[in-house]
Amino acid sequence: MSSFMGELVGTMLLILLGDGVVANVVLNKTKGQSSGWIVITTGWAIAVAVPAFIFGTISGAHFNPALTIALAAIGKFPAAEVFSYIVAQMIGAIIGAFLVYLMYCDHFDATEDPNSKLGVFCTAPAIKNTFINFMTEVIGTFVLVFGILGFGLQKAADGVGTLYVGLLILVIGVSLGGPTGYAINPARDLGPRIAHAILPIKGKRDADWGYAWVPVVGPIVGGLIAAFLFVALF
Repeated sequence: MSSFMGELVGTMLLILLGDGVVANVVLNKTKGQSSGWIVITTGWAIAVAVPAFIFGTISGAHFNPALTIALAAIGKFPAAEVFSYIVAQMIGAIIGAFLVYLMYCDHFDATEDPNSKLGVFCTAPAIKNTFINFMTEVIGTFVLVFGILGFGLQKAADGVGTLYVGLLILVIGVSLGGPTGYAINPARDLGPRIAHAILPIKGKRDADWGYAWVPVVGPIVGGLIAAFLFVALF
């Protein structure tokens, strides 16, 4: 399997499982309705770890343009492959979001709140404050990228590093996810947001394009800061 397909299918699985747990919690008449933030953050952590276990040796399991750009900026990933990785990640994210809608279409129909429907696909601030929302995404992604680079300094048995990353995603969600829903990944937010705009979701609202730049630019900035600081320290 090529690295392009590894990133595409891996990101698809990440979104299928990640947006899937959100749908299970926030949409009406699901088995997991109203099960809460811990279920969502746990689901997202495992959603990252599962495809990382599968595709780590194939593509490096980035699944995140912010990580890909950060690694390339410090010479840990070929710059020539950045564009193809981001394209794969975006395609995978859109397909994953389509699959979530396919599985939960009856529950989208049974849910009246358009904000809940949008929230299945992408993030939104709990309190809208553009500067704080932007900095939240910067800080969250800084922790993600710095943590991943730091884990690389440790000798670990095969697969253990992937568990570390899953736990890192979990603690970012539990500790830092409250203000914005912790996108920390441009593809994770923008791909499903595009899917929401395209899909024939009954009673949906607009995709909040005015906010959409925050979970794209914020993670890229945070990832770059983390990468350059890591190089300066180590």
